[in-house]
Amino acid sequence: MSLASPASTEQTLREELAAAYRLMALFNMTDLVYTHLSVRLPGESHRYLVNPYGLLFEEITASSLVIVDADGQPRQETSWPVNPAGFVIHSAIHRSRPDAACVMHSHTVAGMVVAAQEQKILPLNQMNIEFYNAVGFHGYEGIAADDNLSERERLVRDLGSHCALILQNHGLLTVGATVAQAFYRMYYIEQACRIQIAAQATGVPLHIPSEEKILRTKKQFDDDPDQGELIWQALRRKLDREQPDYKN
Repeated sequence: MSLASPASTEQTLREELAAAYRLMALFNMTDLVYTHLSVRLPGESHRYLVNPYGLLFEEITASSLVIVDADGQPRQETSWPVNPAGFVIHSAIHRSRPDAACVMHSHTVAGMVVAAQEQKILPLNQMNIEFYNAVGFHGYEGIAADDNLSERERLVRDLGSHCALILQNHGLLTVGATVAQAFYRMYYIEQACRIQIAAQATGVPLHIPSEEKILRTKKQFDDDPDQGELIWQALRRKLDREQPDYKN
């Protein structure tokens, strides 16, 4: 199965992004009302959908998502505030990476533990190997806010062409051409972090495969055209059964 084409209508994107918020909650990857998932509107270079500030991810619906501009300012009527400071990270990446239609950012415990380590993600197993040489690293500069907009340039530089970024002492970030692709990457980089800290907690020596085996396995992942679409459709069916109101 090939990677699905980007959604062509605003309503389709609203439903996809709302689904991603619900799935982040379902898999315990949220930080209450903080962090964002955003997606670029079709045919729009600098307008995006993002969550209203104050709703839990489990409360997000398609209609509750807010259209914002590249500065995080609302471009539609909404009864909820939007956190412009929280959109600094997203806007920088959306503007610099045309292929990054969707950007996801998390503050999970596992992600923050790895973000506090010097060695980053280790190729300890197949799941981690998928991210081998595919994750950038951005040094900590404090809370991303309007008083440090120059950080945008460094975020873009540190992400480069990677599919994911570790934000030092902060959290994780993934990008994708579709919501499905960005979520797939977020789910599995989160799993990679959980596996790594669990393995480290055993206190026993950890085995890392040879460079040849790592590179061969990484190529197998890179050559897979699915890019999470099969998983995404299965998860959408799960939400349709259990939380159909996400489409409202």
